[in-house]
Amino acid sequence: MKIDNHPNFVVLEDEKDDIIDFASFIENQVPSKYKGQNVVLNLLKYTSMELPHLLQFIKTSSLHRKTKQSFVIVNDALDIDEVPFEMIVVPTLQEAEDIIEMEEIERDLGF
Repeated sequence: MKIDNHPNFVVLEDEKDDIIDFASFIENQVPSKYKGQNVVLNLLKYTSMELPHLLQFIKTSSLHRKTKQSFVIVNDALDIDEVPFEMIVVPTLQEAEDIIEMEEIERDLGF
């Protein structure tokens, strides 16, 4: 796994080519190693990603967001209308950073 630390979030990226294996790995890593951090999953390399692949990350996303931290997935292959409302998926890393900044402001304001 490739890890890229930023001041207010961490970007995690799969170095292999198995999205199902990566989802399982992330499910174990995020709660323990990235507790208290905003997490961005860079899945741009998966150019043919479909909804069943995305749903592999829903448990991790829901659990992490319950801790009042952001969990954003970056992928531009998915139809945004298919994405469950419990998940945040954006097409670029810049948009992921923008979402995290907005959520940080919302949390600071008590929302």
